Amino acid sequence: MIIRDLGDAWQVVMQPDHADLSAAFARAWASPLSPSLVVATERHDDGWAVWEQSPRVDEAGKPVNFLEVDVRAHLAFYRAGIAAITEEDEDAGLLVSMHGAGIYKQRYGLDTALGLSRAAEVQDDVDAFVAEQEARFGGEPGEHLEEYTLLQLFDRLSLYFCMRDAGVEAAELQGYTIEPVSPWQVRLSPYPFGDQPLQASLLRRVVAKNAKPDILAISPERVEITLEP
Repeated sequence: MIIRDLGDAWQVVMQPDHADLSAAFARAWASPLSPSLVVATERHDDGWAVWEQSPRVDEAGKPVNFLEVDVRAHLAFYRAGIAAITEEDEDAGLLVSMHGAGIYKQRYGLDTALGLSRAAEVQDDVDAFVAEQEARFGGEPGEHLEEYTLLQLFDRLSLYFCMRDAGVEAAELQGYTIEPVSPWQVRLSPYPFGDQPLQASLLRRVVAKNAKPDILAISPERVEITLEP
C-alpha cells in the first residue's frame, strides 16, 4: 500500500492500482515501446497483491506504507512476482528483476532517496536477493538501461500522484519537471506524450483516522488526472 497523509484521513493506493497508472503512462508514450516494457510496467508490482490480501495497520491505526513492510516478506513475494512475469514474458521478467534489485540499490543511481526502512535488519537476505537478481542481468542494467530507465520513470511518475499533493508539490524526476496547475492537474516538461494533454485515472481509498480500518472493506474511488505540455 502507498500511503499519503490527508490531514484527517489517509489516502491508500493499492500497488496494482499504482501499477495501472504506471502502465497508462507507458501506453501513452509518444515513441513506440516494446511490448515487454509495457508488460513489465503494468506488472512490476504484482508480488504485492499477495501481501495486500491482508493489509497491515499499525498500533496507532495508520496503514503500513510500502517502505515500512517486513523486508523478508517483501523479498519472498517479489521473487514470486518476478517468476510469474518471467513465465509470461522473459524480457518483461528480466526488467522486473532489475526493478526488484534496484529497490535496494537506489534504482541504480536514479533515486538516491529510495530505501525500505527495515532493510538493514536483514541485510544478508537483501544482499542475497540482489545478487540472485543481478546474476540474471550481469549486475547493471547495461544494454537494457534505456528500458529500465523508462520503467523507473513510469513507476516514479505514478508514485508522484500516489504520494504527493499533486495540486501543490512540484517535483523533478529523471530530467522531467512536474509543475502543479490545479488539484490532480500538472504540467510536465519536457512533455513526452505527443501534442495533447493526457487523461488518466487513479483508484484510491480514503481511510478515516478515527479507528483501525478494514481497508479492503472501504469502497475505492477513482480520481481523474491530467498531464499537459
